Amino acid sequence: MPTMHETNLAKLDLNLLVALRALLAERHVTRAASRMGLTQPAMSHALARLRVVLGDPLLVRKRAGMTLTPRAQELAEPLERVLADVSKLLAPPERFDPARSTRTFRIASSDYVELVLMPAVLARLWREAPNVRVQLRTLGARGADEIDDEGIDVILGPPASSDADRSDVVMQKLITERFVCVVREDHPTVGKRLTLERLLALPHALISPHGDEQGGIVDTALAKLGKHRTIAVEVPHFLVAPFLVERTDVVLTLAERVARALGPSVRLRVLPPPPELRLPGFDISLVWHERHRADPAHAWFRSTIAAVAKKL
Repeated sequence: MPTMHETNLAKLDLNLLVALRALLAERHVTRAASRMGLTQPAMSHALARLRVVLGDPLLVRKRAGMTLTPRAQELAEPLERVLADVSKLLAPPERFDPARSTRTFRIASSDYVELVLMPAVLARLWREAPNVRVQLRTLGARGADEIDDEGIDVILGPPASSDADRSDVVMQKLITERFVCVVREDHPTVGKRLTLERLLALPHALISPHGDEQGGIVDTALAKLGKHRTIAVEVPHFLVAPFLVERTDVVLTLAERVARALGPSVRLRVLPPPPELRLPGFDISLVWHERHRADPAHAWFRSTIAAVAKKL
């Protein structure tokens, strides 16, 4: 049940407060009406409503004209504070200044994104906003549902099949990636070209972030050809597998940008998959919740990530 105070607020039109300020300042209905661009009857009606809401006559007639009641005099200072606060409340957000920001941004991403995209993103962020902080969290298997967790600003990763059902999230494609095959640089049986026959004869490493027992895209593509491979080792991380390849005879199917990024530190030979093996690529998207759309700091953060990704 609403309190008496809540009932009074429900009756109050914000314009009445502006009219009250004019009446307190002018102490005259006609002059107050002129100040607000209203007719004298309209201001008289506003005064009548104010008297009912506040339970006080506010302006009373004296021999020399109109004067304020004690109650009206008490209202002048708090009224100015209230109207100033309302003006701040309704004002557009302040312009975001990256150079002065100390905000923390939280990203849910995979190690692929951390290797391929984040070094350049952080370099760009800190050139423009040297005091911002970034927290990277591991992206789980829930797709866009990750941004329902408190504190996650954006997701950077492949869009999940369920993401299209979310009307409250926004997705922006950043990167399209393709797959290559990698073996150690001095592999004894692989030359400059990888045939399907040779691929099937080799032991394979499989990157399976979520432990998918159904295999990966290579297994799906091979099944269409009536073929299957031998998986010798399964690892959950993009960044571990290439180091296993460097010291063994396994072959690994890997995102090309990861293979190129690790090239200077891991001795790998990068080869295109056999032409018969039609491997689809994958996209990396920037995903955020609709509630952040009008946040200028968040918009700057998103645009910075997108600008860096475009250069890739």
